[in-house]
Amino acid sequence: PGLVAAVTTLIARHNANIVSLDQYSDNPEGGDFFQRVVFHLPDLPAAFEQIENDIAETLEPYGMTWRLTDQSIPKRMAVLASTSDHCLLDLLWRHRRGELPVSIPMVISNHTNMAEDVRSFGIPFFHVPSQGPDKSAAEAEIVKLLAGNVDFVVLARYMQILSDDFIQDVGVPVINIHHSFLPAFIGAGPYRKAKERGVKLIGATSHYVTKDLDEGPIIEQDVVRVTHADSAADLQRRGADVERAVLSRAVLWHAQDRVIRNGNHTVVF
Repeated sequence: PGLVAAVTTLIARHNANIVSLDQYSDNPEGGDFFQRVVFHLPDLPAAFEQIENDIAETLEPYGMTWRLTDQSIPKRMAVLASTSDHCLLDLLWRHRRGELPVSIPMVISNHTNMAEDVRSFGIPFFHVPSQGPDKSAAEAEIVKLLAGNVDFVVLARYMQILSDDFIQDVGVPVINIHHSFLPAFIGAGPYRKAKERGVKLIGATSHYVTKDLDEGPIIEQDVVRVTHADSAADLQRRGADVERAVLSRAVLWHAQDRVIRNGNHTVVF
């Protein structure tokens, strides 16, 4: 009790104007409480440190974990991709249109087929081959490229299994996208396998990457209905459409600090 009032009073104390306020509690009696507040304050950089200190002092009695970010500063997003271009090019297109509040300092791929497409957007392209069972050298090179240069990483159909060491060494959130047939249709040709089983729904899942493959906290999912008349190629085409939409929403929400991770669960405001 009193937490929302403490936060809103603090904002008023700094003569800032609340733009939006979202909150959620998973149990009103002893549960976890989550809140996201967007406020506007002219010349925020000058007051940033003072507001941080005030937040720390105000919220200390509540034992609350908090983070203050300046939304006028776009997050730096690196993209890793392989040979499939639909998710990568969609992100680059949306970024060029100003739909994603990010900067893209680099695209890294273990293939070269998309190099010219990426460079046509004015974004640096780096080729880091990754062959054979030992991926440690490739991962070390990628970590070297990313170090200090990005705020989060997006795997835009990057078809390499990342090691636990890589996830730890990269030190920033990593977002992945994949079809939602898992775990039913594992491995190569999932759309062919799905067609053979007569699936009626296809979809996509975007999640944070953890050491447990494809089991990290889910950010966004979506599905579309299909019928017996759709070929495996139709399923793959429609699946690619869903993947693009789901990944772009996940990236947008992460960039806007709308996603709060709570263990292997997410609250998305």
